[in-house]
Amino acid sequence: MSRFEIKMPKLGESITEGTIVSWSVKVGDMVQEDDVLFEVNTAKVSAEIPSPVEGKVVEILYKEGDTIAVGTVVAIIDLDGEGASDGDVASEETVKVEAPEKQTQLQKEVAEQVVVEEERWYSPVVIQLAREAKIPKEELDAIQGTGYEGRLSKKDIKDYIDKRKRGGSGGTKPSVSVTASAVNKPAVAVSTETVSPKSSSSPAESKSSAPVSAMPGVEVKEMDRVRRIIADHMVMSKKVSPHVTNVVEVDVTKLVRWREKNKDAFFRREGVKLTYMPVITEAVAKALATYPQVNVSVDGYNILFKKHINVGIAVSLNDGNLIVPVVHDADRLNLNGLAVAIDSLALKARDNKLMPEDIDGGTFTITNFGTFKSLFGTPIINQPQVAILGVGYIEKKPAVIETPEGDTIAIRHKMYLSLSYDHRVVDGMLGGNFLHFIADYLENWQG
Repeated sequence: MSRFEIKMPKLGESITEGTIVSWSVKVGDMVQEDDVLFEVNTAKVSAEIPSPVEGKVVEILYKEGDTIAVGTVVAIIDLDGEGASDGDVASEETVKVEAPEKQTQLQKEVAEQVVVEEERWYSPVVIQLAREAKIPKEELDAIQGTGYEGRLSKKDIKDYIDKRKRGGSGGTKPSVSVTASAVNKPAVAVSTETVSPKSSSSPAESKSSAPVSAMPGVEVKEMDRVRRIIADHMVMSKKVSPHVTNVVEVDVTKLVRWREKNKDAFFRREGVKLTYMPVITEAVAKALATYPQVNVSVDGYNILFKKHINVGIAVSLNDGNLIVPVVHDADRLNLNGLAVAIDSLALKARDNKLMPEDIDGGTFTITNFGTFKSLFGTPIINQPQVAILGVGYIEKKPAVIETPEGDTIAIRHKMYLSLSYDHRVVDGMLGGNFLHFIADYLENWQG
């Protein structure tokens, strides 16, 4: 029998796991290419996963509600369409019960230790390098990772092995060694709560003097999965990046008047409402093209310059969470294209119809505080990006205007812009120049 492994797909940048919402097939079903196998939900998107092959479903390894690491095998399809008989195909419960009996005693000990300690997830490459270098599990756990949420990258383990060979790192060798079956155990394959090797709880978890549930007049509600991941991602960002925020006040009177004059005709022509966001996105795209040092990410001591300008725009969802769909190659779109793209992404986000490509590859993010009539805020950087723009509420203000006849006071439309940036790679001069480029572009808007 030719067996094809169906694996948990990667549904976006920085996504490391997904939750199976529902199965559309069962063991014994025949499937055609592109038939939907299951629906998966991540922190950023829900998607139906089609079958890449034709055949018979002979194994389903996880049940609905299970959260599984990207790359983990979740089902087996027999390409010959025959497979095993019903009596020969083990159920999910049988697989989970019988598998440990086939392990060696050493693997059992490691697996039990992993379950108790809720260890970090390691990629197969890291596991292989660790085994070849004969690095014990406890020593591997103690290595500081620079990957997403503190995870150990291929570069981290290689650097550590090189240093170890030079005598720069020693350490005792415990009796339990690293095994692939232990560190890849599905129950703890990926833990979004893990930020550092020594952390055993969620970074968003706070300590209080008394259990919350014991307080009178308090109702305890657990965060939903999306909110937990958002919380962990925000805490991780603050720990990883030294945040600095600059704020400028922008006179957008010309922009406001232009929009009032053109919004009706624009709606008739394009079929979408004309908001300020397409103009702001255009300004950001041009600023990123002028200052490519902001269109980067950081990998250890390396700066990764992005060749595409992909602007993410935060969208509030009906369930109280938020998501950041991405306008890809925003610098190549005109104002009409940006308006249509932003409107389409926002609608898809609120209807839960975003595809993986809609939220992948962002290089910069805009968040609009003005929607909620906030003057400005200090947004948290959306990792692995290095900057995020906060857009404040537009309000009328008296302002001093310079005229040929002298200074005069007039009513102007003013807005605050705030730029939070990663001080590891963006200094005050660069951050200030970038922000003022956007401000000048909006103040001198011609339409």
